[in-house]
Amino acid sequence: MELRQVRYFVMVAQELHFGRAAERLHIVQSAVSQQIRRLERELKAELFDRSARQVRLTPLGERFLPEARALLAAEERARAVVTGLAATRAGVLRVGTSTGMGVHLDRMLEALARLAPDTGVELVAAPAPERLERVAAGTLDAAFVRGDADDGGPAHARTTRGDSRADGREALGFVPLWQDPLVAAVPARHALASSPGTVALADLAEVPLILTGRRTNRPLVDLVLAACHDAGFTPLPGPRPGTLDNTLAAIGACGPADALWTVVYAAHAERLSTPRVAYLPFRNPGMELTTYLAVHRTDPQPGVELLLRACAAATDLDR
Repeated sequence: MELRQVRYFVMVAQELHFGRAAERLHIVQSAVSQQIRRLERELKAELFDRSARQVRLTPLGERFLPEARALLAAEERARAVVTGLAATRAGVLRVGTSTGMGVHLDRMLEALARLAPDTGVELVAAPAPERLERVAAGTLDAAFVRGDADDGGPAHARTTRGDSRADGREALGFVPLWQDPLVAAVPARHALASSPGTVALADLAEVPLILTGRRTNRPLVDLVLAACHDAGFTPLPGPRPGTLDNTLAAIGACGPADALWTVVYAAHAERLSTPRVAYLPFRNPGMELTTYLAVHRTDPQPGVELLLRACAAATDLDR
């Protein structure tokens, strides 16, 4: 039995879909199916019922799942011991980051360099649930997350307390750091961009919206859709979202008659300057998300207090 096979099994058990599990594992679906078949042959048991339209765990699969999770948790603890010792010796803070932190991240790193010039920082980009699991396991010292509704964020951690699926997140604490306002990205040739200023959501009611999937960024999607609803409309769906670069390129290529729009964190927009796209702050209240620093509440890693001081210094610079 290989840990890789156990990891694939747990991911499919969570998603109950081989394709989605493969996407989260960043591998092709055939590799997931092949490795799970090998695991089943070795165990001499069917772990999934594939006869129905939806993949389901067999009774044996349900019995195996908690043991598989315990095996992966033991692997994480073993890695954490070695990684943590190595990081401590090297004076390195391991921090999970969110997309689009922009100037916030720059200012935090600058403040940390002033406070502790001999301390290095290893920045780790990963989906929010993975970042939180790694903080709980000790392989990250801390992680930035956004929004109470974040998949695995503050509200999620509270509601899953005591649930074995929380993967240790009940041990996490969340320190609010700063607000991340959103801005509307519209074509520079659109009438709304003809004069500098703010934009009301209602002004975008007839313009198709390119918005990432809810599975990718739950707090952002929930905030935008709820704000549009409060403004009296349901946004028109735009093209399927790709990377942010591709989305902005598509918006920049639009004319006034075929405009598209999306939302971007204001801190990130400062780095995305292009003459083809205009970034407009919203007049609507509440178009912002809170950024938190997730830390291990019961066993914080060395250097976390230093990181919090650097974040506080970065916040002061924003005011």
